[in-house]
Amino acid sequence: MKRIIPKHHLAIRWFHWINFPMLTIMIWSGLLIYWAHDVYHINIGKATVFKFFPKGLYTSLGIPHHLAEGMAYHFLFMWAFILNGLLYVLYTLVSGEWRHLWPERTSFREAWQVVLYDLHLRKEQPSFDKYNAAQRIAYTAIIFMGMGSVITGFAIYKPVQLNWLCALCGGYEAARLEHFILVIGYCLFFLVHIFQVIKTGWNNFRGMVAGFEVVNEPDQLTTTTNDTHEQNA
Repeated sequence: MKRIIPKHHLAIRWFHWINFPMLTIMIWSGLLIYWAHDVYHINIGKATVFKFFPKGLYTSLGIPHHLAEGMAYHFLFMWAFILNGLLYVLYTLVSGEWRHLWPERTSFREAWQVVLYDLHLRKEQPSFDKYNAAQRIAYTAIIFMGMGSVITGFAIYKPVQLNWLCALCGGYEAARLEHFILVIGYCLFFLVHIFQVIKTGWNNFRGMVAGFEVVNEPDQLTTTTNDTHEQNA
C-alpha cells in the first residue's frame, strides 16, 4: 500500500529553487570578472600543475572581454542572493526547521558512515530523520559559506569604504582568495548534490518539487493475516 507523506514545506522549496539560479548567475558573472585578473593556480615546486582557468575554457564559454557585463550582473543579483539567504535563515529559525539542519553531537562521526554507505563500503544505511548526518553538515556549512561570500564580497567590492571589513578578512588579496575558494566550494557542493539527487531517484526529487514523497507500506490485511498464521503455528 502506498502512502503520501509530507517532506518539505512550501517556503523551503521556494528558497531552494530561487537560490539555485541565483547562485549560478553569481558564479557565472564572477567568472566573467575573474577572467580580467586570473591569478590563481596550483603549483608543485616551480611547475604549474593547474591554472584557474585554462584559456580554452574561457574561449569555449565565451567569457573573454565581458568584464563590465559580469560586474553589472554580479552587483545586481548579489542583492537578491543576500535577501533570499536572509529570509531562508530567518524562516528556519522561526519555524524550528533549524532543528533538522543543525548537526548533532554525533553527526561528524555518523557522516563517515553515510559516506561509506554511499560508496557501497557499508551495507546498512545509517538511521536518520529528515536529513542524514552528512546532509546536516553540508546544509549548515552552505549557510556559513553564503555568509562568508557576502563578507568577503563586500570586502573586495568596497576595500576603502569598508576597510575594517577588509582588514578583518586579512586584507584585500586574502579576501579575494577566500571569495574564490568559496566559489570552488559551491561548485563541488553542486556536483555532489546533483549526484545524490540522481542516486536517490525521482521520489526524493519530487519531495523538493511537490513537497511530498510516496512510500510503500505493507498491506495491513496481509500483515494481520501473516501474524495470525504465525500465532496459530
